[in-house]
Amino acid sequence: MSRTSTTRRQILARTGALGAGIAFTGALADLFAGTAAAQGLGRTGYGPLVPDPDGLLDLPAGFRHRVLSREGDPLRSGEGVVPSNHDGMTALPGDRGRVHLVRNHENRPTAAHPVPTVEGLTYDPAGKGGCTALTLDPRGGVLSERVALAGTAVNCAGGPTPWRTWLTCEETEDRAGTNGYTKDHGFIFEVHPSDPRRTGAVPLTAMGRFQHEAIAVDPHLGVVYETEDAFLEPFGLFYRFLPEKPLGGVGSLRAGGRLQAMRVPGVPDLSSIQEAGAVFEGVEWVDVPDPLAAETPVRLQDFGPRGITHAQKLEGCYWGGRCVYFVSSFARAADGSAADHFGQIWRYDPARRRLTLVIVFGPDTDVRLPGESPDNICLAPSGGLMVCEDGNGAQHVFGVTRGGAVYPMARNRQNIGTAEAPEWGEFAGVTFSPDGRTMYVNCYTPGTTFAVTGPWRGERPGG
Repeated sequence: MSRTSTTRRQILARTGALGAGIAFTGALADLFAGTAAAQGLGRTGYGPLVPDPDGLLDLPAGFRHRVLSREGDPLRSGEGVVPSNHDGMTALPGDRGRVHLVRNHENRPTAAHPVPTVEGLTYDPAGKGGCTALTLDPRGGVLSERVALAGTAVNCAGGPTPWRTWLTCEETEDRAGTNGYTKDHGFIFEVHPSDPRRTGAVPLTAMGRFQHEAIAVDPHLGVVYETEDAFLEPFGLFYRFLPEKPLGGVGSLRAGGRLQAMRVPGVPDLSSIQEAGAVFEGVEWVDVPDPLAAETPVRLQDFGPRGITHAQKLEGCYWGGRCVYFVSSFARAADGSAADHFGQIWRYDPARRRLTLVIVFGPDTDVRLPGESPDNICLAPSGGLMVCEDGNGAQHVFGVTRGGAVYPMARNRQNIGTAEAPEWGEFAGVTFSPDGRTMYVNCYTPGTTFAVTGPWRGERPGG
């Protein structure tokens, strides 16, 4: 056993979380302070998963799932078929109790089902990615499904804005002339959920051109935080964007602003921090020299003699209370990281300029592969977190209670491999309806959007 693994096991043992494969700070409830998620689930979540007779989605007793949309089926708009590779997603409130789902499609040039091109909503006709939007009635029925953005590339995650639009992120840096593209890619686009022509297909260039993953907007100041998912060296950065028109509403981000990257003094690589609860004061923000990366990728640019702070696989990002939270999905020394981990969740408090390592996911487990490569995350109405798993083997949505217990919430049963060598697609885009009564989540492959209902706020047996 390596020294890194020994240290991680010691941390897990000290926190009493060895069996669950996760380490926490002593005050995990602070993660949810100031949010609407106020009720606890007890110690064990909702109980064991029950095998789904339909072979789609295993859930705890008392919960039900419904398929809202599946790749290859006709779009209700008649614009083509539902695109492939369902990824990040948000649920936004609409008029008269309706809910708008805006869903990313992480399509590369080889996608089986590209996002159909639609006049006025297409950035680059050669791009296969983009977004689709579903409108649900108050009972959860699908009223409409249509293209909301087309001609983009590798739309991975993103995040909602306080003015109820979606910012979708391209996880690529391909330029015009690469992979057949006619325009540069690597941007963020704004998508209006019910009237996408209000936002069109306009790249928000001042927010940077890099391998975007997710964003979170400070609802008080309008600052936009951005993660960069870089798998191999040089690893990505954590950014903030200072808009010229903060909280200015639909289209306001087109006015531009200033892009900065986070520097944690004395910490060139976040993976080197292994103990949950580690706190760093005096976080600095450094202007990005060339946000459009005209000559050099942003993460390789010159940030001065003190350098900048990198991290492998920066993915999920969300705002909770007065802080922004972001995920490092994993780090591997073999790839060039300073140390190994199976996932971290960090909290940045902008008022105090303080960064805290809240959660470290570890390798030891009493359920199948929990906490391996956490990806999309969101707050749950139960007062905890929902975490999408993106790793090997069985794929889960895991819940984390306010008390620090990890429990399986859903398991993907759709085998995309063979009987002899089964494979399951990752989960992505977990989000809740505005009233907290429905969880929406995507299976990446085969692209499937589920609605999950059940006793979200109630105590369960053994809970």
